[in-house]
Amino acid sequence: MQPPVRPLERLRKAGRAGVARVVESTPAVLQLGAAATLAYVVARYGLGHTLPLFAVTVTVTSLGLTRDARPVRVAETALGIVLGIALADLLLLGIGRGWWQLFLVLVVTFAASRFLSPSLGFASAAGVQAVLVALFPATGGDELGRMADGAVGGVVALAATALLPRDPRRQALADAGRLFDEWDAALTGLATALRRADVPATEASLERLRGTQPLLDRWAVSLDSARAVARVSPFLRRHRAALAQHQRMLRGMDLASRSLRIIARRSHYLLRDGRPRPGLAELLDEIGGAVQQLRTALDDPARYDVARRDLLAVVPRLDPYRLSDDAGISEVMVLLLLRPLAVDLLAATGMPEDSARALLPVVDG
Repeated sequence: MQPPVRPLERLRKAGRAGVARVVESTPAVLQLGAAATLAYVVARYGLGHTLPLFAVTVTVTSLGLTRDARPVRVAETALGIVLGIALADLLLLGIGRGWWQLFLVLVVTFAASRFLSPSLGFASAAGVQAVLVALFPATGGDELGRMADGAVGGVVALAATALLPRDPRRQALADAGRLFDEWDAALTGLATALRRADVPATEASLERLRGTQPLLDRWAVSLDSARAVARVSPFLRRHRAALAQHQRMLRGMDLASRSLRIIARRSHYLLRDGRPRPGLAELLDEIGGAVQQLRTALDDPARYDVARRDLLAVVPRLDPYRLSDDAGISEVMVLLLLRPLAVDLLAATGMPEDSARALLPVVDG
């Protein structure tokens, strides 16, 4: 039985987690601060608006602190906000203000938003701004000036995405690193379990691998965001080729994670007889070494070749006929499952799947 976590230790963990979140969000915070200030300056001193509330709120809401910094998302959010401002302004000019006018403004805004976009976030952004327009009279009586402020905020948000990027590439690399951390621990634990016939160790590895899907999803979002920003930002354009390689790696690692989960489950059943399987453990150790090389390829593309070479050294040994004569059907099944795992990992290095599959030893039906 594990000892209870003390309150002081819980506070320390919460503090470390908070600091980590601040560090991770620093680029976004700086981008938001600079963009919102610029939007205020443009609307206040360029357009002469005394209180350009909507210029600032549109900028902040469009950019946000979300992991998804794609220009298309920023543009969609900005358009939704400007739509809400425009519809509310135009309606209020004709019907005045009051409780039933608020109801009508919201109904029209939400209906128009749902017609124009399938995104619920688009409708919410439009609705919130429509409420602000309906409840707060314009400064100086300039009703339509809020639309101009909203347009300024949207343009500044898009410009900030391209010219003041958060470098989502760094976030994508961090997300990939967390996935590889789990892979390293799971492969090491699984190889140890096969070497010692340790059933609880296979359970621990399987539990780790079941938790990799959220990590893959986070990596997919941040990588998609990085690639989208790199297409429009002159400062990140040089990373486009590397990010395309990362996309291939992500696809391979996604498929490989599914394969490794199945291997862990089969290994759990295999080891119930209490017999060690050092041969399978050695194969997993070598595959684990190749995966470590693949991880370093995130920063050093030359490592793709090293990871591929290490995996190709394992492929000829994925032959069930090379197992010992006393190997049972369950052991053969685990070895056969290592074959698609090797193919997925070779695909992650950039090798075409058909080429990788063709290198596998032939197994007669």
